[in-house]
Amino acid sequence: MLCERILLAYDGSEQARRALEYAVELATLCGARIGVVSVVPVPAGHMALDPWDDASVHTAELQDARDRILEAGLTPTLHEPFGDVAEAIVRTAEDGGYDHIIMGSRHLGLFDRLRRGSVSEAVVTETTRKVTIVH
Repeated sequence: MLCERILLAYDGSEQARRALEYAVELATLCGARIGVVSVVPVPAGHMALDPWDDASVHTAELQDARDRILEAGLTPTLHEPFGDVAEAIVRTAEDGGYDHIIMGSRHLGLFDRLRRGSVSEAVVTETTRKVTIVH
């Protein structure tokens, strides 16, 4: 089977919305269940400094994803962990028994990838599950 449980990593961006559309299409075709994760990033030993790192922003992102998925006739499970984004996505996939992770690519330049790191690259490296990165 192609997949049974899909985890969508969602941050409300245009790329994430494209990934959501793909995840819904795949879940519908496979008869798979779908979960959505929006991670509140908290670097080790630091408080979140970016206003986008506020928990209420991630709650709103999850509600947006939930509403879009419900419109497609599916009922998602929502996850809102704290911590390192890539690690939290992988941990959520493992703990939730998801066999496929779908996420958008942010197309970071070299400087941003070196400074902040690429979440999608880290997820691909840290998990044994199938990963689809939607551009």
